Amino acid sequence: MHFIKLRKIWYLISLVIIIPGLISLFTNGLNLGIDFTGGNILEVRFERPVAVEKVRQVIAGIGIETNRGIQKSSQEGGKVTYLIRTKTLNQEESTKLQKALGKLSQMTVLRNEYVGPIIGRELTRNALLALIGAAILMVIYITIRFEFKQGIAAVIAILHDMLVVTGIFSLFQIEIDSTFVAAILTIVGYSINDTIVIFDRIRENIKTRRKDEDLEDTINFSLWQTLTRSINTVLTVTFVLVALYFLGGSTIHTFVLALLIGVISGAYSSICNASPLWFDLKRLEQKEKLA
Repeated sequence: MHFIKLRKIWYLISLVIIIPGLISLFTNGLNLGIDFTGGNILEVRFERPVAVEKVRQVIAGIGIETNRGIQKSSQEGGKVTYLIRTKTLNQEESTKLQKALGKLSQMTVLRNEYVGPIIGRELTRNALLALIGAAILMVIYITIRFEFKQGIAAVIAILHDMLVVTGIFSLFQIEIDSTFVAAILTIVGYSINDTIVIFDRIRENIKTRRKDEDLEDTINFSLWQTLTRSINTVLTVTFVLVALYFLGGSTIHTFVLALLIGVISGAYSSICNASPLWFDLKRLEQKEKLA
């Protein structure tokens, strides 16, 4: 298989995945959690086991809307602890909720906090600034170590991964919280690392390639040389993330799911998007020189 000659197919696959997500982002947006919209967090501990369905029925029965459902945070012996996220509650609603839950079992309120949306806005702004700063620094670094066009291709590949993750979360309206931002930043680091490894191998092979060897063949040969490493890396990370998703606590599901999608997308974009994009940019450069 020749990765560079099949690059139009890789571009098409990326567009098929990204475009529905973009449409959903513009029409439905993201399903923002309490960290971004504001609301109350109530953590309670029941002295005897209480099923999550019972807790859900009680909350629905008094007409209080939960932003992210009910999460069982821990269970020790006969005691079970739940983390309940709701819309913003006034004092009367908060008291009503606690009294209703107290009828299920003897209960201790561990915390009852209000989270303002300002925290989410600040987090988003800082994350965007971090991403912009990182993109500029990555382009500078790659330009110094390789060349400017490879820096542009690498940043486009990273943008591809971010759009894939946010698009899927928007399409399926998966609720996001502050850990989603952390996952996006982690995906950026993973994706650029994989791309740099491939670019480094391409650079080494270009130095030793035959004069009659086409650039696309050199790039394709480099991709095949690094393919085993890329597959092994993504599989190792994927195994861990799948285990964390099914065996870890529900509070990290958003973070792990975003990472899982991003890691797979990052491996794909590093192989099938970054290097082919650089090849197309080099072709454009050569055509401009001949013109």
